[in-house]
Amino acid sequence: MTDEQLLRYSRQIMLGEFDVGGQQALLDANALVIGLGGLGSPVALYLAAAGVGSLTLVDHDTVDLTNLQRQIVHDHAALDRPKVESAAARIAALNPDTRVTTITARLEGSELDDAVAVADVVLDGTDNFASRYAINAACVAAKTPLVSGAAIRLEGQVTVIDPRRDDAPCYRCLYGDAGDEALNCAENGVAAPLVGIVGSIQAMEAMKIIAGVGDTLAGYVLYLDAKRMEWRKLKLTRDPDCPTCGAGRAQDAD
Repeated sequence: MTDEQLLRYSRQIMLGEFDVGGQQALLDANALVIGLGGLGSPVALYLAAAGVGSLTLVDHDTVDLTNLQRQIVHDHAALDRPKVESAAARIAALNPDTRVTTITARLEGSELDDAVAVADVVLDGTDNFASRYAINAACVAAKTPLVSGAAIRLEGQVTVIDPRRDDAPCYRCLYGDAGDEALNCAENGVAAPLVGIVGSIQAMEAMKIIAGVGDTLAGYVLYLDAKRMEWRKLKLTRDPDCPTCGAGRAQDAD
């Protein structure tokens, strides 16, 4: 670690839980961020700012005027530009030491499997169950930790799937064969700060996974009712009928 890096990350290094070793782990890590929308925006910015050394950014879409209400990694000048390019430029200005790889396409099949296999952690910021199920399955197969977030209207949730644990439930345990009816923000709306809250929690959980700090949300689902500003933490257990991992159901945490 250089003197400049020691200074840049000094406020984090002084935390006993992170220290120099934890910061070095972040610098050596590769995080795969799928979706550079409302959730992926704060995820990418905070991971870059915190010193994650390599980010692989995936999104097939371009920046639209309606995105700017909540997708804070993009600005007005980025309209019609691929989201991954807009995000990469913003990250370069924020922390030029962060190595960014961009993929302007939907990751599917073997390409998704390959990207997940070389990542230290995957952050899912997509907005449909088909993508979430595919990402979850790839992470389970590769035993790569997954931090999944969702936000719509005034409600949000975050969960961590850690297939490195033998008893770990997966995302499919939580939702089974749920469909995508009335799921996206375009049809239901979403409050701008809500995605920032959820995305920030995703970034924090990813940092904890990489640095081995504290207890993650693995095996739990954290729900936020922003209308009442109420949090609820539910335990997620394995479902023997899960088509992905053979396990899950949500129960109130003790």
